[in-house]
Amino acid sequence: MIRSRRRLVSLLILALCGGVALVFWLWHVRGRENNGPQPVTARAWRRTFSSTVLATGAVKPQVGAEVRVGARLSGKVERLLANIGDMVKKGQIIAELEKKDLEAVVAQRRAELRTAEAKLSAVKTIRPKEIEKAEADLAQREATAVLTRSEFDREDALWKKGLASAELWDQAKERLSVAEAQLASARKSVELTRTQFTEDMKQATAEVDRAKAAVLNAEVELSYATITAPISGVIGSVSTQEGETVAAGLNAPTFVTIVDLGRLQVDTFVDEVDIGKIAVGQKAVFAVDAFPSREFAGKVKAIYPRAVIQENVVNYDVVVEITNPYEGLLRPEMTASVSIVQDRRENVLAIPAKAIKRSQGKNVVYVVSKDRVEPCEIKVGWKDNQWVEVVSGVEEGQEVLLEEQTSTPGQP
Repeated sequence: MIRSRRRLVSLLILALCGGVALVFWLWHVRGRENNGPQPVTARAWRRTFSSTVLATGAVKPQVGAEVRVGARLSGKVERLLANIGDMVKKGQIIAELEKKDLEAVVAQRRAELRTAEAKLSAVKTIRPKEIEKAEADLAQREATAVLTRSEFDREDALWKKGLASAELWDQAKERLSVAEAQLASARKSVELTRTQFTEDMKQATAEVDRAKAAVLNAEVELSYATITAPISGVIGSVSTQEGETVAAGLNAPTFVTIVDLGRLQVDTFVDEVDIGKIAVGQKAVFAVDAFPSREFAGKVKAIYPRAVIQENVVNYDVVVEITNPYEGLLRPEMTASVSIVQDRRENVLAIPAKAIKRSQGKNVVYVVSKDRVEPCEIKVGWKDNQWVEVVSGVEEGQEVLLEEQTSTPGQP
């Protein structure tokens, strides 16, 4: 009996709840039928405005940050010490060519240098002794000439006094002439020996210099067989394999490509309509598809003067320098969506652009106030994508309609 009563009470409670729900639903439906669909509104709020130029570009290595390393000599690749993705330091050996013939040339040039140096040493040692000998001979000839001169003067004095015969005078005269001729010859010999020493020194020194240059040239040629990294970076590509024979012609064969991932930039293409707004030093932000939720900061570094025309569309290459850390994240050729910031204004009163209607050449919005909607003329300023600055006509916090208003609520 008690159980039957409890069941009856439960059924009554369920019926009462269902009735209340039915009444609420009917009231809500009738209210919507009487009032019509609720208008979509937005509130006028203050926000930060920035004028930007949007463009698409790609991450690129800076000038000098990507280097194709090749060989200046022809020959077989004896060792290849690099693979794609390897980190290399500047000066690190990447590959070596076969170089036995080059080493032989270096040895030959060094032997020629030693020969030239020996000749120079001989000139320095022998020629001064020859000069000393010539000078000693000259001194002897000078003494002889002085002696024969005094003998001739004595014979000449006696002959003039009639105390000496003409024959003795002739003999003294002849000895004097011979002595003077030998003296002149000795002087010429000294002069010639000194000149010869100077010329031999010049020639021997030139031979040594030529031999040194030949050794240096051979050593440089030998160094070309060892290929080193000109910059630090990552091996981006390898185009030659160990054991292959390369032929160096007008274009040096490329062994590897090295990219310095710490020296990247963004090359973005700006339409000719917007290029007049771009200036060096302007701030920029960009994102890449690999990290869509992350923004990278930068600034305009350069604007290429020549246009890039693609499908009759004129663009200009604008170089954006990356100013925040990016190593390990960005890689060359990543597509970048770039926003170049023209200007920035804080605390600007704004409403959605679609709330503004044109009426008789004026900008009008419909302000919602309690149960009424009133048109209001406004003065607009900046536009930032879907938002428009309101200079006057609407106050902060007021709600405006976002849809076209055909009839005003509360009015017939």
